[in-house]
Amino acid sequence: MTILGLTGSVGMGKTTAGKMLKRLGLPLHDLDAAVHRLMGLRGRAVAKIEAAFPGVVVDGAVDRGKLGARVFGDPPALRHLESILHPLVRRSSLQFLRCQARRRSPIVVLDIPLLFETGGQDMCDRVAVVSAPRFIQTARVMARPGMTAERLAEIRAQQMPDREKCRRADFVIRTGLGKADTLRQLRAMLASLRQRTCDNEPATTSQRL
Repeated sequence: MTILGLTGSVGMGKTTAGKMLKRLGLPLHDLDAAVHRLMGLRGRAVAKIEAAFPGVVVDGAVDRGKLGARVFGDPPALRHLESILHPLVRRSSLQFLRCQARRRSPIVVLDIPLLFETGGQDMCDRVAVVSAPRFIQTARVMARPGMTAERLAEIRAQQMPDREKCRRADFVIRTGLGKADTLRQLRAMLASLRQRTCDNEPATTSQRL
């Protein structure tokens, strides 16, 4: 089983690329969705987050707006939140991978927004970075409700520069030319991965699960 890490900075088109990979038949574990579940009603992170940030839980679930207000612009608070979430998210990823290994899935995807920033590449055999020109990234993000230039600058400061992510990647998926072109690139990437699988490359990460 080949584990593909999918990542990309804010506004680069990673979510769209992930949806395309799912439509192409690849099992995909979305870590953003996993975080939502952990902080949702009766989620495993709710009690720990409430203990660390009193008042952010409403009706049994973490109020993301209140939590965001507590950690925005406060690096120590953000690191504390990450120390709560990251072990739980990693556990959910390992559960997904073990399940897919039992099913003998040839290629699976871990959709990890902060893959390089959190060391998530260690769980992957190959990494695909979704990228777009900076002006397109800015336009996409600034179109989101409630987004400000200050908030975008803060997000960018927390993320590894796109240039460095692309340098480290095995595949770079450029999304600036539209969805049809993105899909073409994804199909080409999958053809390459499947060829490598057929060639029986040794020692994939999944063998160590």
